[in-house]
Amino acid sequence: MVENKFQLLLIEQKILNKIYILRGQKIMLDVDLTEIYKAETRRLNDQVKRNINRFSKDFMFSLSEKEYKNLMSQNAISSWGGRNKLSRHRPLK
Repeated sequence: MVENKFQLLLIEQKILNKIYILRGQKIMLDVDLTEIYKAETRRLNDQVKRNINRFSKDFMFSLSEKEYKNLMSQNAISSWGGRNKLSRHRPLK
């Protein structure tokens, strides 16, 4: 019983560590969502594009270059799974 509660707390903390504050909103990156849901980032983004009318306009947005660099500098090592590049998250131009 105690072990199950501990495991749930670990899972909850792992999810909370993937929530960032950006533009005054709590956000999660597509790569983090796909890790939680055991899917490919490409597939998630494709599904959203195919069903764009099902999502509110504030559901997703592209990062600005400044936001991208800020997130990259904050998370270049451990919380991004050891990656030192975030090329998949580079803002659209």
